[in-house]
Amino acid sequence: MKLYYFDVLNPRKVCALARHLALPVEFVHVNLGKGEHKTPAFLAMNPNGKVPVLVDGETTLWESNAIMCYLARKAGSDLWPTDARQFEVLRWLMWDATEFAPKAGTLYFEHIIKSRFGMGGPDLAEVQKATEGFLRFAAVLEAHLRGRSYLVGEALSVADFAVAITLPYAQQAQLPLESFPEIRRWHAQLNALPAWREPFPELAGTAALAKAA
Repeated sequence: MKLYYFDVLNPRKVCALARHLALPVEFVHVNLGKGEHKTPAFLAMNPNGKVPVLVDGETTLWESNAIMCYLARKAGSDLWPTDARQFEVLRWLMWDATEFAPKAGTLYFEHIIKSRFGMGGPDLAEVQKATEGFLRFAAVLEAHLRGRSYLVGEALSVADFAVAITLPYAQQAQLPLESFPEIRRWHAQLNALPAWREPFPELAGTAALAKAA
């Protein structure tokens, strides 16, 4: 299997999951700054021109949440459950994609990505709007986490990897987490996982793999 990635949000959760499951994945670095995601070869894998992309034999998958579910199933892991909990996991994946991630992701973009790629300073109007939305949806997440170790009861799932993805960047992205102790407690549990703390391979190792391929 080959996993095409760059060290930004959506690839982060997939890389973390792959490393957590100790899957035999070859990590292939795609340099967005150099436009490598716009080459004909890459667009043939993902016409959206985005990472991550997973290639497993004849199967090519894009969209990070779909890739996580595929990898969990490939590993025979309950992180993508096959019982009734699957619908709960799916609910949180959908909620994150439509409600929480757009707000947190905007703060990540305004405070981190713009600076990294020389796109100017934060748009204060966008920051204010995203912060208000973040507070609203973080309150939903905070209430749900009370009395639960993870999003779906006591078991870690792909939903946790998805919903928490901006939290490692909370300080830089200026995510207002002060009033949300349950979210901080939940993320501390995830942060105890080595793969969550260090999801990306060393670029030197990636280069060696590419050379050997």
